Amino acid sequence: MELWFSENHTKNVRLSIKVTKQLYSGKSPYQRIDVYESKEFGRFLTLDGNLMFTEKDEFIYHEMMVHVPMAVHPNPQKILVIGAGDGGVIRELVKYESVTKIDLVEMDKQVIDVCRKYIRGTAKALDDGRVNIEYTDGLKFIRRRENEYDVIIVDSLDPFGKGEGLFTKEFYGTCHNALTADGIMVNQHESAFYKNEAVAMVRTHKKIKEAFNISRVYQAHIPTYPSGHWLFGFASKVHHPTKALNKVWGELGITTRYYNPKLHCGAFALPTYVEDMLKSVE
Repeated sequence: MELWFSENHTKNVRLSIKVTKQLYSGKSPYQRIDVYESKEFGRFLTLDGNLMFTEKDEFIYHEMMVHVPMAVHPNPQKILVIGAGDGGVIRELVKYESVTKIDLVEMDKQVIDVCRKYIRGTAKALDDGRVNIEYTDGLKFIRRRENEYDVIIVDSLDPFGKGEGLFTKEFYGTCHNALTADGIMVNQHESAFYKNEAVAMVRTHKKIKEAFNISRVYQAHIPTYPSGHWLFGFASKVHHPTKALNKVWGELGITTRYYNPKLHCGAFALPTYVEDMLKSVE
């Protein structure tokens, strides 16, 4: 008997992955957590039946979340990460010697525990001495911060249900206040291909534009995400995402599989249909 994991991307489109084994299934106070193993994508994590990442393509998402802002900020030392309990963002951040402290805010401790046990490839850097883990709500945590972080990375769920609080005008305003004078915020920005995600993406961009002087959208291809075409948001008080790119980033000795400075600049060149959506709220 074959076992398949399936996730609906729309009412008419479904992604299915053939599963060789289910490694974990449990329910935390917040959500159902499952870990599967597959021949094509390796191990992968799902929350409430929604695919979060797979071992095969997670490096694309995590590298683009981290290295884009880190290659723009001139001296990133204190970092706030909201969500990202799988540890992939942390794994990329600890590659930077300039970083002195990383606050990781994750509501669900069980997600971290499960990833530490079953998906070490993303979770291996969670024990780095610079990482401080806070198990609490991201919005509540950041309300108490002001002029503290050089970079904020919002690796949140989708803007529906539990993740809605991290896509509000209030949240982006508190992120602005928590950043230093030249701080940068990045967030996962959904996709523009399917209608529901596109509506959420445009709404999110409008709210970020209202909070930050500089707001741009960039893209990457992630095979297991809806449509494969995924967007990220870059917001800053002073730094332009391509004009302020560190020209000697390549000399830092940081190893990546997807990100590079040429790709960095190209990622901000968006398809016309996406540009038209963004212009509608600018």
